[in-house]
Amino acid sequence: MLPLKEKDKPIIRKLLSSGCCARCVLRFCCVTLQAAYRKPPQDTLRELRAFVHDAENGETRESAEGNGETPDAAAAAEPAGDPPSKRAKLERVGTGAAEEEEEEDAAVEPKEEEPSVCVSCLGVLQELCGPTHAVKIAERVKAEKYEFDTLLLSVSLPAQLCVREHSCWLHVKKEMREKSLAVDKDDLVQVKETFKWVMQGAVAQELGGVPVVIRSLFEVGVEFTHPETDADCHFLATACASCFKSNRNKRSVFTRMAVVKALEKISDAVFLKHYSSPPAAPTSSCSTENIQCLHLAIFVAGRYNKFSRSLPQTPWVIDGERRMESSVEELIAAPVLSSFRADGFNFSSSGREDVDVRTLGNGRPFAMELLDPHRTKLSHVEMKQLQEVVFITHSQSIIIIISFPS
Repeated sequence: MLPLKEKDKPIIRKLLSSGCCARCVLRFCCVTLQAAYRKPPQDTLRELRAFVHDAENGETRESAEGNGETPDAAAAAEPAGDPPSKRAKLERVGTGAAEEEEEEDAAVEPKEEEPSVCVSCLGVLQELCGPTHAVKIAERVKAEKYEFDTLLLSVSLPAQLCVREHSCWLHVKKEMREKSLAVDKDDLVQVKETFKWVMQGAVAQELGGVPVVIRSLFEVGVEFTHPETDADCHFLATACASCFKSNRNKRSVFTRMAVVKALEKISDAVFLKHYSSPPAAPTSSCSTENIQCLHLAIFVAGRYNKFSRSLPQTPWVIDGERRMESSVEELIAAPVLSSFRADGFNFSSSGREDVDVRTLGNGRPFAMELLDPHRTKLSHVEMKQLQEVVFITHSQSIIIIISFPS
C-alpha cells in the first residue's frame, strides 16, 4: 500500500489529469518511502487510481445517505413489474447488450497506462528509470575497466525540469491552500533523489553487488538532455535578467543554478504570465547524452636518488625546444602511470636540485597525484616490482626509488 492520506486525493486527481507520471505524483505528495518508488510504474498508477476511485465512491455513498437513501432502499423502491421497454432491454443482454455495457465501462474507466511522456520529469522517472537503463549504465562501467569497491551514482538533469516542476507546483498549490496544508515547495521529493532511489539497487545488482553509496572515490555520472524543451527557460532571461550572465566557459547561460535562482525571485503572477500551468505535454523523452566514469585522484609517495650531473628534475624546455633528453619526473612517472592505468599525473617534490647536482643519502621525498586511475591498489610484491622497474640506467645517470608505501 502507498503511504497516502486523504489530503492527497485532490492533488493526485489534478496531477494525473495533467499528464504527470505515477512517480511524480508521489513526489508532489511528499512521499519519502523509497520502496514506493521502486514499484513498477504501472502498479503504482493502478494503486493511485484505485485510491482516488474509492474516495469518489465514498463521496457518492455519503451523498446518498445524506438524502436518506441507501442502495437497498433504492432497489426496494423500484416497481415489481418491469415495463415492456425494460423487459426488452433485459432480453437483449444475451444478444449484445452486455458487450455494449462493457464498452461503456471501458470508456469511463481510464486505461491503466502512464502518459507517453511525463510533463514534469520528461520521462526521466519513466522508461529511463528501470532495469533496461540500469543494464546500459553497468555495461558502460564494465567497458571502462575500473577497479573499485564502492560506487557513487550522480545525475545531471536539464535546467528546464526546474521550470516544469514549478509549473506543476503552482497547479496544485491552490488545492493545498484550500486544504490548509503546510507544504512548501522544498518539501517535494526531487527528481534526482527519486532516480537514485530506484536505480542504485538495480545498478549494483548488474555490477555483481558492488555497493552504491552516497560517498565514494569512484563516480558514475549520468547526464540527461531534452532539446525539445530547451526554450522553456528562455522567458526567465526577460523576467529576471539579473540571474543570467554570459560566461565563455559555459555552453548556456541557463544553468540549473541560475534557473533555480530566477524561479525563487519572480512572483507566481509573472511566471504564469509567461508559462502555462500545468506545462504542455512533450512529444519525446529525455535522452542520455553521456555516461561518464571518473575515479578521484590517488597519491603515491616515495624517495628518489639521482647520481647523474646531467639530468633535470622536471622536463627542461626553453622556447619550445627540449634541452635534455629526459628528466627525473618522466622516468618515475612512466612506469607508475602504467601500473595504475591513470590518465595523468602531477609531480611534486620536497625541494629541487639543479641539473648538475646529485641527490644522495636517503633521497629526496616526492609525491605523485595520479588522475583518474583505473587501478588503485597494488600488492606489496607489485610495489617492489615497480621499484625495480624504476631503477633505471639512463646514459650516465642512475635513479633509484628508495621506498614506496605498500
